[in-house]
Amino acid sequence: MIFGAAPARYWGPGAPTICRAAILSERDYNSGKFRAIFMRSRVLFLGAATMAIATTGTSMANLGREALPPSVWNWSGGYIGGHVGGGYGRTSFTNPFGPPIYGDVVDIPSFVAGGQIGYNWQNNSWVYGLELDASAAVASGSNTCLAASDLIVSANCNAAPNLFATGTGRIGYAFGSLGQTLAYLKAGAAWQNNRGDIVNNFEGGDLPQEKTHFDYGQVGGVIGLGVEQALTPSWSVNVEYDYLHFGGPSVATASTAKLSPSTILPASTTSLSSNYHIGKIGLNYHFGADPEAAPKSDSPLHARSAGSVPPIPYTSGWSFEGGSRLWLSRGRFQWDQSAVPYGWPEDPSILISRLTYHALDGLSGEVFGRVDSPWGVFLKSSLGIGFFNKGKSNDEDWLPHEGYPYLNTRSGESNGRFAYYTADAGYDVLRSTNYKIGGFIGWAYYSQSSDSRGCVPLTNPQDFCRIKPSDDRIVGSQDTQWNAPRIGLSAETMLTERWRLNADIAYLPWTDFKGRDNHLLRKKTTFSEQHGNGGGGVQVEGLLSYFVTNNISLGVGGRYWAMWTKKEADSADCGNGCGSLGFANYSMERWGTFFQASYKLN
Repeated sequence: MIFGAAPARYWGPGAPTICRAAILSERDYNSGKFRAIFMRSRVLFLGAATMAIATTGTSMANLGREALPPSVWNWSGGYIGGHVGGGYGRTSFTNPFGPPIYGDVVDIPSFVAGGQIGYNWQNNSWVYGLELDASAAVASGSNTCLAASDLIVSANCNAAPNLFATGTGRIGYAFGSLGQTLAYLKAGAAWQNNRGDIVNNFEGGDLPQEKTHFDYGQVGGVIGLGVEQALTPSWSVNVEYDYLHFGGPSVATASTAKLSPSTILPASTTSLSSNYHIGKIGLNYHFGADPEAAPKSDSPLHARSAGSVPPIPYTSGWSFEGGSRLWLSRGRFQWDQSAVPYGWPEDPSILISRLTYHALDGLSGEVFGRVDSPWGVFLKSSLGIGFFNKGKSNDEDWLPHEGYPYLNTRSGESNGRFAYYTADAGYDVLRSTNYKIGGFIGWAYYSQSSDSRGCVPLTNPQDFCRIKPSDDRIVGSQDTQWNAPRIGLSAETMLTERWRLNADIAYLPWTDFKGRDNHLLRKKTTFSEQHGNGGGGVQVEGLLSYFVTNNISLGVGGRYWAMWTKKEADSADCGNGCGSLGFANYSMERWGTFFQASYKLN
């Protein structure tokens, strides 16, 4: 018999002497050596075990001191950083000639970029701060204004804010296992510089075209909320929503023409007010950060200390996430047709016609995916298709030489369809176990079409529509296609072990537009060929999601897209053949809430 033969597979050649000593021959056992060896071995074993326990206790104590930071994250101190963002605003014009029958509110898509500086004080989990920020803006919009009557030649109001600044106080609460996540509210004073024009639309050629220009600074207020995530001892990223409101000064309007009786309404003034909704991604550098205070977010001990639910696993290799979204959205498309022939030196903002398609409530489904490589390079894309069967369009015309200073007819929209995709390639400049921030370049595509039904005059006699109000026949249609390169910033951070926040902001430096407008109500069917480029756009989205398992997540988010051409785009009226080109301008918007389900594979 060989004592200990059974467990010999657990004790290899390098096993401790205390273990090898227990392997005896049968002769040694029978000769009585076993008892002596056993007594010596027991003494050695007990001594070794005592030393091991003592050593292990010391090691665990040291491990605890090494893995846990000396204190939770401290937000106190100064910081400086930069941000990019986008959203939309509205500038309202009061009407000195009476209550408006249409318009007076200009929608303004906006892209912003700038910087911020601030200081925080922390008391337990509460964080108080002061912040100054400034943003340059790429923003522009136009709409009909001063339309108090169909007998007055109304105007085209253009607004283009180019600078924002705010000074705010902040109050926030730091949460998470080490206080690395800061949710905050902010409020304070804001300032904007807004500029634009009030241009009389087509006056028939008998009167000189009048316009006024404004360029002013105005103080207002801002409120906002956001989430900031500490990345390293010195760096943090935040996602923020701001609402800005400004009263406005009185600015001059031009004199304008009125018929029946024919007269000139003298110059007057209009008061402006503005509101903006802006989403931003910011990156901050914190002064005097203590490296020892940085929690080791990827250490096993920290993961266990965070709670009973294990964190989402991180891999430095390849990963893929894909899924589907349901987007509930509202859309808008606007076509401004200038009274100025293409190539003429006059201001193309003088309009003879405008078509606005709005309240286009739609539902779309889309698929998306993102691949991340071990080197920080990533690819991402989305593809969607949707429909809408409601909405309305307003067809405005200025034809005083035909006896109609201002015409406005309304139709309903049906058979609406839209499709879109984005495709991007980027690089994560910052990346760790629970966050990644990177820049990307890519391409965006959007198409939309719908039919216009019925014709209800808001001004002038019924015979202008040539059909009864109850007639619901198709009277026109509009097809559009947009293509644009995009440059953007993508950020993702785990707020807790299960909650994740994503944000994407893209600026479109150039757009290419093609469209066709079909008029079916005229005596002879005609259509307009539409082309435009230049301009710009913005695409913003944010998502809050929860990992149900380590791989499956559900989330809800918001999205805003806008594209526009420069005012020197063109359109050609095509009946017996496409005639001469005229200046035109085109713009689109779509915004709404989406719901997401995704699967992540590491």
